[in-house]
Amino acid sequence: MQPLENKSPDEVKRIVEALLFAVQEPISVRKICEVVEDVEAKEIREVIQQLREEYDTHDRVFQIEEIANGFQLLSRPEYHEWISKIRKKSGESKLSQQALETLSIIAYKQPIIRAEIEAIRGVQSGQMIRTLIEKGLVKITGRDEVLGRPLLYGTTTKFLDHFGLKSIKDLPKVEDLEMP
Repeated sequence: MQPLENKSPDEVKRIVEALLFAVQEPISVRKICEVVEDVEAKEIREVIQQLREEYDTHDRVFQIEEIANGFQLLSRPEYHEWISKIRKKSGESKLSQQALETLSIIAYKQPIIRAEIEAIRGVQSGQMIRTLIEKGLVKITGRDEVLGRPLLYGTTTKFLDHFGLKSIKDLPKVEDLEMP
């Protein structure tokens, strides 16, 4: 491996592209800088932007998305139907209606205590919260200051990754959601 200062800008671009291709979860600019060495974060961001533009210009079936404070190489949404046909359905990736309902409440109201979740849902939610914690989508974020100091729950980086969000601010606005 030759020192980076001897590498051309095209070589740096290929290295960044290889890293994006190899990882199965978003990788931060900081992490790319640690791996590539002697390249500024600004340069890495410029390389990522160049790759994005190349993929768009050449109408590639994949794109670079910014997700959960990192970047990931993903197939374009218009190919999801075909990709899902070839992938085996994983029980881990599928969430039940109850899990989605509980997760939505936590995402929009975080930090939130279990009693508030149960008041909104109208049913016991302890087991559902534990399941979401086991899946890594929800975490304990602290304790509330009310009597009994109940646990507060919030979403995780894996939640952002799972739903393709940069941050919790990217959730659709409640008023924009249609009710059936």
